[in-house]
This record gives sequence, structure tokens and C-alpha cells, in this order.
Amino acid sequence: MPELNPTDEFDSLASEPLPGVDSAEADARADGESRAAQSLSDQLELARAQAAEQRNLYLRALADFDNYRKRAQRDINDQSERGRRELLRRILPVLDNLARAEEYRERGTPAEQIVDGVVQTSKQMLAALAAENVRPIEVVGKPFDPSVAEAVATQPAADGVADNTVVAEVAKGYYIGNDMLRPAQVVVATKM
Repeated sequence: MPELNPTDEFDSLASEPLPGVDSAEADARADGESRAAQSLSDQLELARAQAAEQRNLYLRALADFDNYRKRAQRDINDQSERGRRELLRRILPVLDNLARAEEYRERGTPAEQIVDGVVQTSKQMLAALAAENVRPIEVVGKPFDPSVAEAVATQPAADGVADNTVVAEVAKGYYIGNDMLRPAQVVVATKM
């Protein structure tokens, strides 16, 4: 008796047409399924390629944004540095004039001339500050306002001076633009 190989038997059964199914119909069905599977495979590959392309676009956009952020920060730092240099350039002549006043004092220049030089230097400094939109807060002779001044002392009000009036400045206050840079330190009159 010949030895049966189960694989041969399976192959012979697989090649036989199924009962009630036309072999052309089976081939067409198999061919359609094969095309559908290929179409799905092609769609999957296309979707993967599109996803990879979108990821690359995203990474490029992310890198572009990071470069923009760094460039913007660098521009801000550069602008700040330019502003600082401009302010210092305006203030250095004031320092030069103060050094001259010291030289004049050492030479024995009369005090009145030195004081005049210091007054001119003070005006020069105020002009440099005004160029930076810094201006003094005017408080003397006005009612005390705690939003712009700090009372560091009180004194009895003289005749004709209303209670709670600023009578002297210990340190001048300043605005920069519309914001307070530093409040004034003042002496306030009080009725006792």
C-alpha cells in the first residue's frame, strides 16, 4: 500500500473546485478580494506617507517657531542694551561736569562759582532724565497725597498754611511716563 502524505491529499483537495461554486466565479471573487486587499494596503501606505510628511512639517514649524522665539528674545535684549547705552551716554556729561566742579574746588575757585556749576549740572541731569520721559513730582505747597509722597516728618503749620500741607521735600519724587518711579519724601504741616 502506498504511503499517504497528508500534504499531497490537502493540495489535491484544494485544487478541486468546491461543489456548487463555479471555478470562474471563485477566481473572480479571489481576484476581487486580492484587489481590495491591495487597495487597502496602498491606502495604508499612502496614509503612512502623509502622516510622515505632516510630522516633518510639524517638526519644521516647531523649529521655525523656536528660532523665531530666540530671535525675538535676542532683539529684545539688543533693544534693551541700546536703550541702556543711550541713557548712559546722556548721563556721562553730567559726571564730567561734577568732576570739573571737584577740580575747581581743589584749585580754590570761589564757592559761588562751584555752586553755579553744580546748579547747571543739575539742570543738565534733569534734561537727560526728561529725554527718558522722567519728570519730577511737584508736591511742595500742595495737600499731602500718600499715592505720590511719603511723609518722613511733620512740623507745626505756620500761619496761613493749611493742615496736612507739604511744606518741604527731603527727596524729590519722579514719574517715568505715567508710572511712579519713586515717591517724594516730604515734611507735612500739622495743626497742633
